[in-house]
Amino acid sequence: MADAILLHETQDALGPIRVLDYDDARILSFGDNDEQSKILKAAPHIPQHTYVQAMLLVLLFCQPRSAMVLGLGGGALIHALRHFDAAIKLTAVELRPAVIELAKRYFQLPIGKKLNLIQDDAIEFLARGEHKRVDVIFADIYSAKGVDSGQLAPVFLAKCTQLIKPNGYLVLNCWKEHSQNRQLLADVSEHFAHVHACLTGGGNWVIFASQAPLLLGASALKHQAQSLSPKLNFALERSLTRFGPWT
Repeated sequence: MADAILLHETQDALGPIRVLDYDDARILSFGDNDEQSKILKAAPHIPQHTYVQAMLLVLLFCQPRSAMVLGLGGGALIHALRHFDAAIKLTAVELRPAVIELAKRYFQLPIGKKLNLIQDDAIEFLARGEHKRVDVIFADIYSAKGVDSGQLAPVFLAKCTQLIKPNGYLVLNCWKEHSQNRQLLADVSEHFAHVHACLTGGGNWVIFASQAPLLLGASALKHQAQSLSPKLNFALERSLTRFGPWT
């Protein structure tokens, strides 16, 4: 990562955590050539990674009053959701205490009454089932090695169905190779009646699972994406062109 200034570096039981600073951006990294989060310093609410942009497609299908983010990182999803609608009640669950502190210190995390920050193992937190049901669960549990297998396990998917409201969504951030995982598709389909996905330009496979069918056709979705894009400050329709049923 040439031309970056190392602002902060620490180590915990899971490995290094670094904050890298560029002229216009800031990056949270868990290892060499790794970008866990990236924000624009002047506009942290505009997602810089295509997988975050893709995850926000869920805003086309529901108008969340509450959401849970599993895996905080630098808070890119929190920033985008807070900018979109300041009234959404957000819960963010993050395993590593240092990540929470760095998100506050270096990534302008929008702290307030509508954001509940919880330091815990997200898989175990969900398994306890102590949280109220929410409209959307965003699962983005990653380490430097990739996606946490726990967020793809049938027991995790089953617990999500219990904590998502009837018309709500589970949004899973995975890798491109998961698009060919027929067992994963079968597991998600066992717990959710309707499953869609989006392949991002960055090589992520974002899954959208719900008990409720999509009520809008392709033309209406495109129109809705064009309408929401100015509120989000990026072109949501770019991700929509890669979105469809996962079969």
